[in-house]
Amino acid sequence: MKKAELRQSILKKRLSMPEKEWRSKSDRICFHLQSSPIFSSAKTILAYYSFRQEPDMSSLLAETKQWGLPRVDGKSLVWHRWKPGEPLLTGAYGIFEPDANSPTLEPEEVDLILVPAVACDLRGYRLGYGGGFYDRLLCSPEWSSKFTIGIVFDFACLPQVPVDEWDRRLNGVCTESGLIIRKFDPPPAPPC
Repeated sequence: MKKAELRQSILKKRLSMPEKEWRSKSDRICFHLQSSPIFSSAKTILAYYSFRQEPDMSSLLAETKQWGLPRVDGKSLVWHRWKPGEPLLTGAYGIFEPDANSPTLEPEEVDLILVPAVACDLRGYRLGYGGGFYDRLLCSPEWSSKFTIGIVFDFACLPQVPVDEWDRRLNGVCTESGLIIRKFDPPPAPPC
């Protein structure tokens, strides 16, 4: 199946989830993340604000960590410090994002990136929304070594997703069934 068809199929399934099921599965994902040593040891975590029934990370955001949320700036993501209760604005794609004037986070401050996705596979590849924002981010030298976890529901964690040469692999995937960390060395990174 091609990326566009797979993306459409999974988004349709995700959007059809009843709110109670969506909330319950989101809470289980947050539980698995909170229980992991990777999350526990991270001081600064980049996350996202749920959009189109992505797994909801709001219960995690109450943790006493330094949080960063993305803001779209052209074809890039800029990461801003954020605390629960601080205002968010509707960005270019209808996604809630921090104000452009709020303090930014530098790559050296970040320990963990929770990556939104349409789907992920067991090899660590991610099917995004087609804009390439996270692939460009993770391709840059200052961000490429950061630990990354794709966040999806079980039905979107597949044996394999279609891959292009620019797609970047994640270190793990978290679903309502648990956290899966890749145990093997990645192949050489394709050119960015």
